[in-house]
Amino acid sequence: MIEWIDVARVSVSLNVVMLVGLTWVWTRNYRSFRSKHALGLAVFGVLLLAQNALSLYFYLFHPVLAAWFATDMPPLAWRANIVVHVFQTVALAFLLWVTWD
Repeated sequence: MIEWIDVARVSVSLNVVMLVGLTWVWTRNYRSFRSKHALGLAVFGVLLLAQNALSLYFYLFHPVLAAWFATDMPPLAWRANIVVHVFQTVALAFLLWVTWD
């Protein structure tokens, strides 16, 4: 059986890594060009990074929620949660590819 908590942890960890890189590029671009577009992307990156970092904290370190996610969360809820995380990972990978190109 797939351990859904591990899929979530890997997906969210990848999201955090990609968002650090994307936010770094967008912030650097804002400092160079001072465009609202670059600022918007940088703010988006910071907020999405905060959301993913908080999710990772809940999955790994929170004293109550980490145990609940690992043991008591219903499988249907996990699958729905994983779909969101994996779609976000795919979207960020594409955005990273477009940004670095």
